[in-house]
Amino acid sequence: MALKVVNMVVELSIAHHPCLNSPNSDQKSPSSWGCSSSFKLQPTQRWVQTQTTCLPLSMTTQSLTEDSRWQKPSSSMGQRFPLSDVIEAQQFNRDLLGRIFDVAGLMEDLEKDTDAHNILNGYLMATLFYEPSTRTRLSFESAMKRLGGEVLTTENAKEFSSAAKGETLEDTIRTVEGYSDIIVLRHFESGAAKQAAAAATIPVINAGDGPGQHPTQDDIKDYLTSKDVEWEETSDLMDVASKCDVVYQTRIQRERFGDRTDLYAEARGKFIVDKHVMSHLQSHAVVLHPLPRLDEITVDVDSDPRAAYFRQAKNGLYIRMALLKLLLKGW
Repeated sequence: MALKVVNMVVELSIAHHPCLNSPNSDQKSPSSWGCSSSFKLQPTQRWVQTQTTCLPLSMTTQSLTEDSRWQKPSSSMGQRFPLSDVIEAQQFNRDLLGRIFDVAGLMEDLEKDTDAHNILNGYLMATLFYEPSTRTRLSFESAMKRLGGEVLTTENAKEFSSAAKGETLEDTIRTVEGYSDIIVLRHFESGAAKQAAAAATIPVINAGDGPGQHPTQDDIKDYLTSKDVEWEETSDLMDVASKCDVVYQTRIQRERFGDRTDLYAEARGKFIVDKHVMSHLQSHAVVLHPLPRLDEITVDVDSDPRAAYFRQAKNGLYIRMALLKLLLKGW
């Protein structure tokens, strides 16, 4: 069996787990894995964490699903996940991301195995979406169903919920948590996810709160500077294209401009990734995009193997499967 290396790409961050980078080197298992002994990652195995030991991924799906760690517990849970809610990217550090990626890799292997679809059997997830979304809502709902859970959903909660009658977000959350075990919230106001988490007694996952998790450029600069990270700014994409390892393109969000369509028109179309840009990228570079796209990446780029945005969307499913499992049942 060949070594299978999974590079998970998610919207909140990109990280490389040390175990995936050096498959043939001696490494001590991180203390956060709950393992005390050192191990060598063999070319034919990838290691995953269980509650008390490290096991090769060649372990059968049947034995995994029979393990109590994967069953809904009657009185106790696995090792506690350090987060009670997922609200912002700043909650994650490199080590935690690496551990989540390990679980996400396992989720990818279990995705099509019907015997594994009882991990969250008996759990209910409520999706409250006050803004339009296709990928985020469907991927969360797909993640929950692939783990054996059920979904309660509101696609346009801004118009088709008691919010239209004037109900506060806090009251909605307190009501919905009585029907579910976890809430996934998409809202148009910055800070709404934090409000919801403060009101809830069950886990809340932020699926986007307007501009809340899309910080302004100045905020990004200040954050990098505060962490002593060197950065440079350019207005010429072609000037840096040949130096980039990752190009992360995003859509200019018209809905954030309100009535200022003049500002939107001014901002749109300044940076477009097309075949000409791709011809200057390094062979190992990748192009990412959170989607949906408009014209900021031309469709003729899609066939380039360095265009990773649809793979990025698929990998988001495994990350969401991992987060749902970890928030509801622990490691």
